[in-house]
Amino acid sequence: MDESAEWRLRFDEEADKASKCAKELDEIKKSIGKKGDSTGFEEKLMLLQKENAALLKQVETLKNELEAEKRRCHT
Repeated sequence: MDESAEWRLRFDEEADKASKCAKELDEIKKSIGKKGDSTGFEEKLMLLQKENAALLKQVETLKNELEAEKRRCHT
């Protein structure tokens, strides 16, 4: 294979890679667009924050129960 053919092969390979990346980027952009606007994101964020707060309360309750059991065992 001569040098010109090697360079053409390299160019074709890189062009294929660039094309695949562009397609993937378009798919990602479309999937983000389908998920809705920022209000949908804000609602999801609020739900996650509420869930997080509830979980933090549960953790605190469990910590208190654990401390009570430790004190009970040491007495």
